[in-house]
Amino acid sequence: MAITAALVKELRDSTGAGMMDAKKALVENDGDMEAAVDWLRTKGLAKAAKKSGRTAAEGLVALAVEGGKGVAVEVNAETDFVAKNADFQAMVAEIAKAGLTVADVDALAAADLGGRTVADTITDKIATIGENMSLRRMSSVEGETVVSYVHNAAGDNMGNIGVLVALNGGDEAFGKQVAMHIAATNPASLSEADLDPAVVEKEKQVQIDIAKESGKPDAVIEKMIVGRMKKFIAEITLLGQAFVVNPDLTVEAAAKEAGATITGYVRLEVGEGIEKEEEDFAAEVAKINAG
Repeated sequence: MAITAALVKELRDSTGAGMMDAKKALVENDGDMEAAVDWLRTKGLAKAAKKSGRTAAEGLVALAVEGGKGVAVEVNAETDFVAKNADFQAMVAEIAKAGLTVADVDALAAADLGGRTVADTITDKIATIGENMSLRRMSSVEGETVVSYVHNAAGDNMGNIGVLVALNGGDEAFGKQVAMHIAATNPASLSEADLDPAVVEKEKQVQIDIAKESGKPDAVIEKMIVGRMKKFIAEITLLGQAFVVNPDLTVEAAAKEAGATITGYVRLEVGEGIEKEEEDFAAEVAKINAG
């Protein structure tokens, strides 16, 4: 695979590594970005990069809560101008409400919205507004209490990041604090039990490689790995994280003090994981002049 300047820049931006180190990492790993990040970390040349997807697509995340159920939906569009469009916002709000009656995004696409399916309603809106749109995701939670929070709100219950928290016990004020924490920290899972084993194993292997580079004895390395993995799991699981409202407590400890049990959460961010094509400025100018 050709190692382009753009690829090197992307790796530098995500890891803080030097240009030559970033290029070497990509060459050594045949252009595989994730493998290159791990290679840099093993050599002590990179920060522990959070592998969250690049937010590139536009649109809105909308929330709807009724009783003990909450739903978050993401509807994408081509530009951020559409996210500010009143007709688009009204449609997304109605789609979120329809989500309360179905189990998944496929059922939502087929759900009734004033005599037409959600999918057909979106198609009609594409013709009206003149931009491509898509219903991308839907997630839901249930509990005794479901609290919602929107970050960078564009309208009522909709914005760039939408969070739902399901609680047993506690109160809405505490639930809102947890929702804001989730918006800020983007945990990988609720607890260690919910973590993807592949994520844990991959991190463990990276930490083993880093420890081996230190040249320390195997017995010392084993203890290093145990400590580092414990720290890693605490940092990426909601219940293990230091609570942003009171960093002296973990979220789990804070919930216990509040008389609450956090049973689930949803966090959707517009465009998360979608990569948008980007041209450098020189290429853009060249294209305009060629036209």
